[in-house]
Amino acid sequence: MYDLLRGKLEGLQGELMSFAQALLRTRSLTRDESSAAALVEKQLRALDLDTVTTDHFGNVVGVLHGVEDGPNLLLASHMDTVEPADEAGWPGSPWSGRIEDGKLHGLGAADCKGGLAAQVFAAGLLKRSLLPLRGNLIVAATVSEENGISMGMRGLIEFTLKEMGLRPEYAILGEPTDLGLYYGHDGRVEMDIRLRSNNPFHVADAADLVANGMGDTDPAIAVQAMLMGKPQFEDSHGIRCATIALERRLGPDEAVAGTVGRMRREAERLAQLAGAVEVEVAVRESSETLATGLVMKVKRVTHAWSTDPFSPLLSRARQSLAAAGCAVRPGKWKLSRLGMGTSGSVLCNEFRIPTIGYGPGREEEAHSQGEAVEVAKIVECTYGTAAMAHGLVGIPVFGWIPDEI
Repeated sequence: MYDLLRGKLEGLQGELMSFAQALLRTRSLTRDESSAAALVEKQLRALDLDTVTTDHFGNVVGVLHGVEDGPNLLLASHMDTVEPADEAGWPGSPWSGRIEDGKLHGLGAADCKGGLAAQVFAAGLLKRSLLPLRGNLIVAATVSEENGISMGMRGLIEFTLKEMGLRPEYAILGEPTDLGLYYGHDGRVEMDIRLRSNNPFHVADAADLVANGMGDTDPAIAVQAMLMGKPQFEDSHGIRCATIALERRLGPDEAVAGTVGRMRREAERLAQLAGAVEVEVAVRESSETLATGLVMKVKRVTHAWSTDPFSPLLSRARQSLAAAGCAVRPGKWKLSRLGMGTSGSVLCNEFRIPTIGYGPGREEEAHSQGEAVEVAKIVECTYGTAAMAHGLVGIPVFGWIPDEI
């Protein structure tokens, strides 16, 4: 079984790396993923998946159909990237897609186009190996993940897969884990602090006190807990208003309402030192327009999430990787910088789909200048993902998979 996968993968490596390079050379900033989507759809068709489509949200979906209706496994990676930090300072270009010193370089290499390439070719590897599936294997390249609210994933589960009659029992994200098996991370909430008064001097002083008194100011902090923006002022009908953007980490046991309440009380305490100022703190809401033109209204909240480390999903994933001779390293994402996250929150908290992460990139490389991923790890991730996929939704071959989890 594993020799078969390894052998077939050797013949796919050239095609795999060409696809990964093409992804990195294709600009796909959040809400502008159409070119990358066309590339992914073309590759899924070339690998001869049974069903390939692009949905109304811009997500690309490929399906390998099993002989039964389930269980169904979702392999999901996002196509979008953040804006490149200091484009002029990049070695080469953010979109070079060059291979040098055993690494593939470019914006999104680690987060998470390397993982996307691995998942696409894991499905292709199973197809070419002719290994039977009991349930369906779904590969999805999603849009609008880097804005922190996973709009593409919400649309995929709530509408696209539902219309296709597919409800995933498990999900594996191709986010950067350095080939570890990750099963959760903290969340975050974006808020607006609004200060109002008919005395403009009170508002200016209160905004200064709140902005300086509540934000993290130590650059040596290893894990950001809170970020405070600069006050934005406006005047209307004799009232001065200051708005301060606040982003705060949410731990596993923190509720949004309680966190907003604590932030309001702290802002009120600081603001009243400047005089009588009205204070309001609310979760930020926004209207987001996808690349397809679809508009979605969203609250800027990502809840912490975790999959039980002793769940059937993680147990089978560990067994499959170990049997395939791959490293088995359970863990969680650190998310040292606010603004980072995965769609695991949506999958676990909103749709109750047990989720893990397994990708070739390193979390430390995500959103960094000179982002890169090791070529060997993309190849290993393809193999390990294929092994886990067959372990979860495959039909036992020569007794290598127990009949029950």
